[in-house]
Amino acid sequence: MKLRSIKARPGNPYPLGATWDGAGVNFAVFSERATKVELCLFESARDRRESSRFTLTEQTDRIWHIYLPGILPDQLYGYRVDGPFEPAHGLRFNANKMLLDPYAKSIGRTIRWTDAMFGYRIGDTDLDLSFDKRDNAASCPLGAVVDAAFTWGDDRAPRTPWNRTIIYETHVKGLTYRHPSVPEEMRGTYAALGSDPILRYLQKLGVTAIELLPIHHHADNRHLTERGRSNYWGYNTLAFFAPDVRYAMAKEPAAAVHEFKTMVKNIHSAGLEVILDVVYNHTAEGNHLGPTLSMRGIDNTSYYRLVGPEPRYYMDFTGCGNTLNVRHPRVLQLIMDSLRYWVQEMRVDGFRFDLASALARDPYEFNRLSSFLNAIQQDPVISQVKLIAEPWDLGEGGYQVGGFPTPWSEWNGRYRDAVRHFWKGDGGVSELATRLGGSSDLYQLSGRRPHGSVNFVTSHDGFTLHDLVSYNRKHNEANGENNRDGENHNISWNCGAEGWTKNEGILALRERQKRNFIATLMLSQGVPMLCAGDELGRTQLGNNNAYCQDNEISWVNWNLKRRQQRFLDFVRYMIRLRASHPVLRRRKFLQGHVTRGIRDVTWFRPNGKEMDDKAWASGATRSLAFCLSAPALDEPENGDPASVGDTLFIMLNAHHHRARFVLPALGARERWERILDTAETEWDKVHALHGQVHWMKGRSVAVFRAAPAHRKGEAS
Repeated sequence: MKLRSIKARPGNPYPLGATWDGAGVNFAVFSERATKVELCLFESARDRRESSRFTLTEQTDRIWHIYLPGILPDQLYGYRVDGPFEPAHGLRFNANKMLLDPYAKSIGRTIRWTDAMFGYRIGDTDLDLSFDKRDNAASCPLGAVVDAAFTWGDDRAPRTPWNRTIIYETHVKGLTYRHPSVPEEMRGTYAALGSDPILRYLQKLGVTAIELLPIHHHADNRHLTERGRSNYWGYNTLAFFAPDVRYAMAKEPAAAVHEFKTMVKNIHSAGLEVILDVVYNHTAEGNHLGPTLSMRGIDNTSYYRLVGPEPRYYMDFTGCGNTLNVRHPRVLQLIMDSLRYWVQEMRVDGFRFDLASALARDPYEFNRLSSFLNAIQQDPVISQVKLIAEPWDLGEGGYQVGGFPTPWSEWNGRYRDAVRHFWKGDGGVSELATRLGGSSDLYQLSGRRPHGSVNFVTSHDGFTLHDLVSYNRKHNEANGENNRDGENHNISWNCGAEGWTKNEGILALRERQKRNFIATLMLSQGVPMLCAGDELGRTQLGNNNAYCQDNEISWVNWNLKRRQQRFLDFVRYMIRLRASHPVLRRRKFLQGHVTRGIRDVTWFRPNGKEMDDKAWASGATRSLAFCLSAPALDEPENGDPASVGDTLFIMLNAHHHRARFVLPALGARERWERILDTAETEWDKVHALHGQVHWMKGRSVAVFRAAPAHRKGEAS
C-alpha cells in the first residue's frame, strides 16, 4: 500500500502509542500545550525524510489521535509537534524536529548525532534561547509498530518467595559476550542470555533471579560517542516501552520484542526470575542544553519538573540534567502503563527503580504518601511483583534507606557500608549485628519483613569484589575524565598485608577477604545480591565507574584460572549452605526472644559470654559471634517439620591476629561440627569439634552446626 493513498480515520485516544489491530494502526500521543501534531511515516530507516505526513485533527482530553488502515508491523514513525517556542517560559516546541513517541514499543532507528538534534542553534550566543530551523529527520530515532502476538505456551512465573531469593545483578552483553559456549553470532544479546549455557551456569551457581541493568532503549550521550565510548550501563533512557535493539540478534524492530519475550520464557523455564533495572527518574534529553528527542518537544512543561521562577531550567535531583514530572497525572500514567506493559505483555517478575527517591518527591521533599508510591501500592498488577528501590537520589534529603513503605524492598546501602567497615578492621560490631539480623531498625516499623533489605557488598556501580580488596584508590583514567569521575572514598578496603606472613602473602589475603565478604552476605538475614562476575574474580583494573566501558573492562571473562575456579566453588557452596539452613533466611526479624526455652538469636563475645552494653559500645571490637537456634523459627516451610534445619554458631574475626572463641555447651548427645572456615584451604570440610574452644585465624569466618554426636557427612 502506498502511504500517501491512506485515508485516515479519527481513531481513539486509548491506548496511547501505536497499536496494531490486524487491520491498521491507532496512533495516540499526549500533549497539553501543542497547537498542531503531525504523524510522519518512513518507508525505511535509511530515509532522510518522511514519506508522508498526517495531521492529527482529533483531540480527546489533550490526547491527539488518528487511525490509519492498512499499516503493518515494523512501520517506522515519528511526530512533529508545533506550538510556542519560549524557552524562558519552559515552552520548547519546534516542528522542525522529528520526535520519538514516548509509548514507542520498539525502535526502528537509533540516533545519529548532529547539531540538528538540538532545538536551538549550537554555538549561538543566546544558547538554548535561539531557535534552530534545521530538519533532523535524517538522524533522529524512530518508533516502530509491533505485533504483540507471541506463543507463551506453558510459561509460568517462578514466584520465588522473598526469603529464598538470591539476586544476580548483570548486564545482557557483559555476561554473555565472551562466553565460549555461546555461539559467536549470538553473544551479547537477549538470545544469548536465554541460552542453555548461560542458564545452566546460573542454575548451578544457585541464584534465583536475574536483575538486568537497563534494557529500556537508551541514548548514547553525544560526548561519549565523540570520544569513541558509549553509555554502556544504559542509565540514559529514551523509550520506556521498548527493549534496546542493540541487544537483539533480530534486525527487524518487531522481532526484537519477540526475542526479548523468548528470553524471558527460557529464563522462566530454568526456574529463574527476571527483574528489570528501570530508570523513570530522568530521560536522555538532559538539561536545558540537551537535545530535543521526544518529551521535550512534545510538551516540555508537562513531562519535566521545571524551576518554578525560572522554567527555562530543570529541577535536577538525578545528576543527569532533568527530573521527570511524576506529579503530572499523564506522566504518572506513562510510568504506570510502562510497568504494567513489562509485567503483563513481557512477563517480567519485578523491578529495581534507579534513584527511586526522585520519583517520590512531592513536591520537593521525599514523601512516603507521594502520588507515585500510592499508585504503586494500590495497583493490582504492579504491587504483586518484586519491587526494589534504590532509596536515594542526588538532591537534598534524598538518602532514604529505610524510608520506603510496603511493599517495597530496598538496596541497603547501610548494610554495604557496615560490612565493608567491619572487614576493613574498623570495628562497629553493633552496627554489623543489626545488619546481619535483617536491619529491623530500618524496616520493621513500616510493617516490612527482613526481605525489605536487599543486602549487597558490591554492585555495578563501584569496585568489583576483586578490586575492592585489591585497590586503595580508583583508576578511572580510561573514562577520559582525568580520573575525576566515580566516588573516591580513599579508604584502602584491601586492608593491607598487616600481620600476614610471607608464605600467606597478599594474594592469599585478598582471596580470604573475598571469601569473608561472600560468607557474610550469605549468612545475613535479608535478600542477598551478587554482582555478576564477582564469583569469578572479575576485575575492572581498579575502575569503579565503568559506565562507558563497552569492552574487556566490563565484560565477564570466562577463561578461569585455578584460583578463580576455586573461588567460584566457594560461592556455590555458600549459596547451597544458605539454601539448606532456614535459620539463615527467616521470614521474621531476629529479636533475641525466647520461644520454648530457646532464643532465636544470642550474641556472644569471643570468650563465650553474651554481649553486654559495654561490649556493644566498644568501637574497637573486631570479633563477634552469634547463635541462630532452629526451634524458634517462624514456622516450618511448606508444613514440613524437618525444614526447620540446624542450630548454627557463626563467628567473625576481622582482627589480623587469631582469636580464641568459646562455643556454647550442647547436650550430651550433641556436638558442634564445623561446616565452614574461610581461613582453611578446604573451607568446606566437615570437622567435629572436641570441646567448646575454636581458635580462629585472623580475618576469617567460621560456622558450626549442632549435630547428633554420631552424625557424619558433608554440609550442604
